Amino acid sequence: MRTTVVIVGAGHSGLAMSRRLTERSIDHVVLERGEVANSWRRDRWDSLRLLTPNWQSGLPGFDYAGADPDGFMTSPEVADHLGAYARAIDAPVRSGVTVTSVAPAEASAGYRVVTDDGAYDADAVVLANGGSGIANLPPVADGVPSGILSLTAKTYRSPESLADGGVLVVGASASGAQLADEIARAGRDVTLAAGEHVRMPRTYRGRDIFWWMDAVGVLDERFDEIDDIIRARHVPSPQLVGSDDRRTVDIASLRANGVRVVGRVGRIHDGVAQFSGGLANTVRLADLKLDRLLDRFDAWAETGVDGLTEPVRAEPTVVDDAPLLELDLAREKVGTIVWATGYKPDYSWLDVPVLDYKGRLSHEGGVIPKSPGLYVMGTSLLRRRRSTYIGGAAQDSEELAEHLAGYLAGRTAPSAAAIL
Repeated sequence: MRTTVVIVGAGHSGLAMSRRLTERSIDHVVLERGEVANSWRRDRWDSLRLLTPNWQSGLPGFDYAGADPDGFMTSPEVADHLGAYARAIDAPVRSGVTVTSVAPAEASAGYRVVTDDGAYDADAVVLANGGSGIANLPPVADGVPSGILSLTAKTYRSPESLADGGVLVVGASASGAQLADEIARAGRDVTLAAGEHVRMPRTYRGRDIFWWMDAVGVLDERFDEIDDIIRARHVPSPQLVGSDDRRTVDIASLRANGVRVVGRVGRIHDGVAQFSGGLANTVRLADLKLDRLLDRFDAWAETGVDGLTEPVRAEPTVVDDAPLLELDLAREKVGTIVWATGYKPDYSWLDVPVLDYKGRLSHEGGVIPKSPGLYVMGTSLLRRRRSTYIGGAAQDSEELAEHLAGYLAGRTAPSAAAIL
């Protein structure tokens, strides 16, 4: 089969790119291994909600039009939102088609996309399969004793799905903080192993934290304005939960709710989990970064913004003077470990030499210079900080589609700087 562009993945980024290509009358197909918004339907825990308010979930030609713009969509609601978008733009999605290989075409400058339902020859390919295809398990997970249930944030569903006994949650970013909070509220004994994390209040001075980041321009900071972009793309997601009561979830609130907080997991050996002794420094660094962010918000507000309340900040995070360094899992009756240690994209089917030594895709704002005509969408901090969230696909898709159209017109890829 022949098409001009193949888009791999029918999530929000793949659908946004489909809309932009349709606007430019560029022939394309969207290949999806499951169904539209598949990961939102299959790979999320029951209570999950977006971190971002609904008003930030608009896509090209399809703003949020529900009754609760300041609320937070559940996973099924996100799936329905994206399904409605696919229908509204009449996206050429082929569901139930798994891509098994993308490789340079032998007879042309394009690509050969092989699937379990035939092959496509295309001039360009957009990788829009998202950044959370695989749970990122650290090597220490290999030491979990066989009698303990080991789950990831992709396989966890609810407290009822856990084994009897206590629960060790590893990771204190958005997923880890949310899961520790939910499991503790269900009456379970929870230990949270906290490494690097981003502390952030749900609201500040009467406005949602994402209102601030949007208004002040944090979300518009570009990838080429950040000193260490590789590290920035792997910074943990902020400790936030989308809830009706707009509560803040952080180390302090978790401790107040009975969660035992320890340092980063260093090793699990002979049934004993060993933790870093640097917890105090870890939380202090998170507090310092939060204060710098709130200082920036306050400085911006001095230019004159109506309706803000007085600045009130949370107290510095307090942890035990001598936090636990070892946990005998059997003695403490720990029945489950939940690994909330992040995700990584699955590029196992990509037969193009564009991955670095750690298996990460080398790109410049979504443009892959080493392989003209190959693009990526839907990963963290792709072009701006807002790229990490659903609403960021609107700008990303516009700029990358323009670059792609230029490539097709001249068959000599313009530089990434052409759309900076």
